Amino acid sequence: MQVHGLNHVTLRIRPDELPMLRSFYMDVLGLVEGWRPAFNFPGHWLYPPQGDTAAVHLAGNRTSAEPGALPTGKFDHVSFATTGIDGARERLKARGIPFREAPVPGSDLNQIFFVDPVGMQVELTFRNEF
Repeated sequence: MQVHGLNHVTLRIRPDELPMLRSFYMDVLGLVEGWRPAFNFPGHWLYPPQGDTAAVHLAGNRTSAEPGALPTGKFDHVSFATTGIDGARERLKARGIPFREAPVPGSDLNQIFFVDPVGMQVELTFRNEF
C-alpha cells in the first residue's frame, strides 16, 4: 500500500445545514457541485473546478437528537493545497470571515486558517506565496 494524498473530507451534518454549508464551500473555496452517488440520505459532493475528485462530501444524515460534535478526538482541521493567496485574502475579507495567517518557519509554505459555519477549522496552504 502507498498513500498518495488526501482524497476528501466528509462533514456529517443535519439536513437543514446542507444549503448553508454547500453555499459556504462553493462561495469561499470556489468548489463546484458534481456527481454524487444515489445514497439514501441528502448531501452534496463538491469538486475543485478542474478536478475529477470531490474534495468535500456534505452528508445530511445527522439527526437533531445526536450531539453536535462528533467524537473526532484530536482532529483539528482540514487543509486544501491552494494557489492565489491575494485572492483568498480578498474573498475572506469581503465575506467578513475572520482568518489568520501562519507562515511555516523554514519553508516555502504559508497557511490561512478560518472556521466554517458549523465550527470546522479550514486551512488553505500556499506554496511560495506570502
